[in-house]
Amino acid sequence: MKLHKIVLSAFCLSATVLTAQTPADYVNPFIGTSNYGATHPGAIAPRGMLSISPFNVAFDTKGIKDPLEKDSRWLSNPYVNENRFLTGFTHVNLSGVGCPELGVIITMPTTGELKTNHLDYGTTYSNEKASAGYYSTHLTKYNVKAEMTASTRAGVSRYHFPKGEANILLNLGLGLTNEQGAMVKIVSPTEVEGMRMVGSFCYNSPELAYPVYFVAKLSKPAMNYGVWHKPETYKGVEAEWMWYNGDVRLKEGFSREVVGDSIGAYFRYKFDKEEIVEVKVGISYVSIANARENLEKEIGVKTFADVYQQTKNEWNKQLHARVEGGTDDQKTIFYTGLYHASIHPNVLNDVNGDYPQSKTNKIGKSNNRYTVFSLWDTYRNYHQLMTLLYPEQQLGMIKSMLDIYDESGWLPKWELNSTETFTMVGDPASIVLADTYLRGLTNFDVEKAFQAMLKGANTLEKNPIRPGVAEYWKLGYLSVDGGVAGPVSTTQEYNIADFAIAQLAKKIGKKSDYERFNKQAYSYRKLFDSQTKLLRPKYSNGKWYEPFNPASGANFEKNVGYIEGNAWQYVYMVTHDVKGMIKMMGGERAFEKQLDHIFDSKQYDMANEPDIAYPYLYNYVRGSEWKTQKRVHDLIEEYFQNKPAGLPGNEDTGVMSAWLIYGMMGFYPVSPAEPIYTFTAPKFNKIILSLDKKYYPNGELIIESNASPENLYIKRILIDGKPYKSYFITHEELKKAKNIRFELDRKPLNTKK
Repeated sequence: MKLHKIVLSAFCLSATVLTAQTPADYVNPFIGTSNYGATHPGAIAPRGMLSISPFNVAFDTKGIKDPLEKDSRWLSNPYVNENRFLTGFTHVNLSGVGCPELGVIITMPTTGELKTNHLDYGTTYSNEKASAGYYSTHLTKYNVKAEMTASTRAGVSRYHFPKGEANILLNLGLGLTNEQGAMVKIVSPTEVEGMRMVGSFCYNSPELAYPVYFVAKLSKPAMNYGVWHKPETYKGVEAEWMWYNGDVRLKEGFSREVVGDSIGAYFRYKFDKEEIVEVKVGISYVSIANARENLEKEIGVKTFADVYQQTKNEWNKQLHARVEGGTDDQKTIFYTGLYHASIHPNVLNDVNGDYPQSKTNKIGKSNNRYTVFSLWDTYRNYHQLMTLLYPEQQLGMIKSMLDIYDESGWLPKWELNSTETFTMVGDPASIVLADTYLRGLTNFDVEKAFQAMLKGANTLEKNPIRPGVAEYWKLGYLSVDGGVAGPVSTTQEYNIADFAIAQLAKKIGKKSDYERFNKQAYSYRKLFDSQTKLLRPKYSNGKWYEPFNPASGANFEKNVGYIEGNAWQYVYMVTHDVKGMIKMMGGERAFEKQLDHIFDSKQYDMANEPDIAYPYLYNYVRGSEWKTQKRVHDLIEEYFQNKPAGLPGNEDTGVMSAWLIYGMMGFYPVSPAEPIYTFTAPKFNKIILSLDKKYYPNGELIIESNASPENLYIKRILIDGKPYKSYFITHEELKKAKNIRFELDRKPLNTKK
């Protein structure tokens, strides 16, 4: 009997182990693929240079109202969940960005007659599945199952063909990017190589377009292969002689380079039974040789299953927070948030260390070069999360930013593949550099970083980082007539950067710099209108701009004073000076009343960055801290859900996910370049953060609570068993803590006197 019980117990334990879900199992890559979240469900490794995504944004729009199609609207993603017509699988993509780019090197399995026009060979699809590092679907027209997985710089697609004629297409003319131009060369019946031009992100700097190189290898030799080329249609007398004018040219068996805009390669088969063909693709931003080496070193002879398991293991290592309690949906949105936050910035260097330098047209060497720095977004909360959970990756990003400074002469602003796009406003790199150092990650050249900050702040002419900076130093603000877009919000951005520079200067002993920049950091106050209690656009002569409509600018409406927002969404974007704003407002209650109005009148925009910290500002008002807990809870419930439309809007390269992750953990970095956090109620009963002992000696932070659907409000906070009286905690205090316990209640705690 005892033996029977032991065997039965062992069986139950084994079954539990086999069915236990890992963090990667909770990830739902479909979250954010609707509601303009701009994510994609494709296969990708952590920080992957390559990703394989379904491409369903190119189709015939005739008769379709408001089509979500790449050439019919501003669309920045290769996949939209609502669409149902698929034209292939892209191998370089961006996730959660606001402008169309990349989405190229598109492969497509078909059957039957060879067709090269995507509108002809495209198909509906069904039975989509996606997880961390994996995607699959069934192509209706062809009865083909397509699966894909990826390593960092290479990927594998597996196509399950039925009996009969089959084709594998490589379309280099189609893409999400607005750039054109490609080269293709068939090396053998199982290999093709080439390049595709990309660039001009947000329609900036088209002269800086650049190539992405590739090598693709097929697991079975093709019966026939070739290249297609569709040249432009000629007009005039010459066209009368060209009987082939505008026709697609099929170059069967051609094995030399073909260059053009609308080109591609095809591999044809005739199967006498069901067959699987794998396509392995390596990419590089340096050369075809490097793309081949990336493919050989990362995948080589590994099977599809081998690559997927390796990538899944990497995802489980990356998603190293463990949560207990909460619902499965809460776990899914939490781990998917960590997943989305681990896509960009991504690796740029090849396995041999090569990468394209910024602006020099030279090839650099680094084993840790990152790219995709959407810094106007990410300085607010994302890099603080990286500093806490992934300090080595954050330091790699910091060193990449300093390398960009060495190569180009300026810190990055919105950098993509070593190309500066100068998208958005402000001087956000300075904030990230300072914040990282002030949170204890000091293993980088801080003197170089500080000099780079000073250059961006003090160069009065031809300054691509801070346009209008001469007027800013002279008046303390940017004027309506000064020629700089969004003068109010850009003044605020410069102020936050100056605050960051001041804090770093103070830390490293540069007293005069500290005093100068700290004084300038509050110059936004010159734009405060005591009548409207808002920050208003002003002329250089000191007069207010009229007419003034504080609601103008919402939903990306162009307006005189603000970038991607309105007066309500910017008035409290002064987290470095909340106490100063409270004083200008006439006290805590007036400050709170206006904050209530912003939320209650639906002026708060969860889908964008300027007011992203607003829910946490109630913690500055004694007795109203419960409103932070209620606002954060309600926003998570409304905007973050386990469904394709489960993000409030654009993911912004991990910023929305970082906001969610912090909100579910119970603390938030409310003021960039000020190493503090402020509390809210966590959403899990237990959160175990595995921390790098090199930077966090305890190696672990445990957050516990009695969280439930009813227990939304903080009753008491204990740190390492001792009552903690504040709603704020410094990074150093958090670093020393081993356990933070939240005692929650159904009713808010009112501490007003």
